[in-house]
Amino acid sequence: MPGRLHRGPLPPGELPPPLQGHPRRLRRSGGGTPAPGRRGRGARSPEPRDGRGAPPRGALRGPPAHSRRAGRRTLVTDHQPGATGVDAPSGRRGTEVTLRGTTVPHAAGFVAGDRPRIVTAHFDDPEAHRLSRYEELGGYQGLRKALDSTPAEVHSVIRDATVLGRGGAGFPAGVKWGFCPEGVWPRYLVVNGDESEPGTYKDRLLMELDPHQLIEGALIACYAVGLTQCFLYVRGEMALAQERIATALNEAYAAGYVGRNIMGTDFSVDVVLHWGAGAYVVGEETALIESLEGKRGMPRLKPPYFPAAIGLYGQPTIVNNVETLSNMPWIMNHGAEAYRAIGTESSPGTRMVAVSGHVKRPGVYEIVNGSTTFRDLIYGEDMCGGIREDRELKAFVPGGGSAPWFLPEQLDIPFEGRQASAAGSMLGSGAVIVMDETTDIPRAALSLTHFYAHESCGKCTPCREGGTWLERIMTRIVDGYGTERDLQLLTEVGQSICPGAFPHAADSSRGLEAVPFPYRMNTICFVGPSAYAPVNSALTLFPEEFEARVRRDEGVPVAAPGRESRV
Repeated sequence: MPGRLHRGPLPPGELPPPLQGHPRRLRRSGGGTPAPGRRGRGARSPEPRDGRGAPPRGALRGPPAHSRRAGRRTLVTDHQPGATGVDAPSGRRGTEVTLRGTTVPHAAGFVAGDRPRIVTAHFDDPEAHRLSRYEELGGYQGLRKALDSTPAEVHSVIRDATVLGRGGAGFPAGVKWGFCPEGVWPRYLVVNGDESEPGTYKDRLLMELDPHQLIEGALIACYAVGLTQCFLYVRGEMALAQERIATALNEAYAAGYVGRNIMGTDFSVDVVLHWGAGAYVVGEETALIESLEGKRGMPRLKPPYFPAAIGLYGQPTIVNNVETLSNMPWIMNHGAEAYRAIGTESSPGTRMVAVSGHVKRPGVYEIVNGSTTFRDLIYGEDMCGGIREDRELKAFVPGGGSAPWFLPEQLDIPFEGRQASAAGSMLGSGAVIVMDETTDIPRAALSLTHFYAHESCGKCTPCREGGTWLERIMTRIVDGYGTERDLQLLTEVGQSICPGAFPHAADSSRGLEAVPFPYRMNTICFVGPSAYAPVNSALTLFPEEFEARVRRDEGVPVAAPGRESRV
């Protein structure tokens, strides 16, 4: 019988090797000796913000075997180098996209032509996840250049490059790094790899195909800000990403890139790999920190507004996205000016975009910020190649499932945060979901709303109750049992979550003007508004499809022919 995932305490700085066993054999974690510092069942939670309770340095952490707060047990499967057939994450009943390739998932999605490749430069090399090959490709030279400079100089380079956060908020990484209060130690770096937004799968590929690039970027950040420990938080379902990062950390420790006196200097950092349990809400940085501390993943009340002031274990904490940190090695090797020469002044560099839905070539594409339009992305011959079967575009989601929808008249908007916001949406997590003319709009909105209602942590009443009611009413309408009053109820429930005008795109055919992003909200985090976003977009942009579903008398329900909702 294969060994358990939990193998007891490890010496400082050591990670367990990848699990070995029969190909495709699934193994369950659970039981065994608890990891150091882990509480037993029924144990009282420690005081959360006294600076204590951190795990031993270098420990690999997984979910407790019988903790509801940690979710279900993790399944880990064996994978071969260059494995194919990567399934894009989706809502429980959302659209699933499968990418196929020979050495990497859907290699065509990574071909950039004449466009620069910063974070996907190694994606077409099936061995790039191994340290020996990564070093041959110039790996860890960015860290070496950083160590030849002072931390303040490295911080200045990143700040001058204006690397916008790729997790959704778009906040400049260099500015965020400067929020740590002076003289307060220890400080932590948390890498947010809990990628769970519907339609989003770019960070997973970065962790699977180029884990050393992420580790190098994290080390550069630690050096620049004086962070003493790094936590790599990976979504629980990403088995291959966990395995690749664990192996990469073992290699990096053995080579002296991680641990004590890195590259012969006095710079020392330990890295902890932690995997979550599939909760979408821990994508919010304070909920992620709560999860790291061993508690339920629920967002913290604000202020403080940034974990850089009070974060993990009550200490200053920088939380950065996987793609954000993966830019750091390139910037250190080429300089801030070279990075800013790509893209636009307000949005420099490149960005990874995960495209799914009704296109001919779904996949992950690295595009130039600001100069690439949605039309280029969806219809470009070197990218998605147009709508499947040459059908007409009906609508598209520009920034993950929580973003308000765009219509075909927004195709010429550049992939740039400010312009997308002015048009009534956001770029969010960098996921574009395309819907053609055959799409059942109410059903598509219900699929997304169901996901967010299911993922509510329950802390905020408007989200907990509002999301559930949005799903119930939408299900009633989709099944043909809705009434005109239900259409009013959807708006009323939405107003209880997000009072005031909710962002939406313009529709010139009906004289509808855009309402700019962002929105006001009565919740601590974005999950509640995310449940309402697809409903509002569908109601505002396609009211006729709801009216056709509404029962106007006591007769037979008006349902879509041959379809029944299973939500």
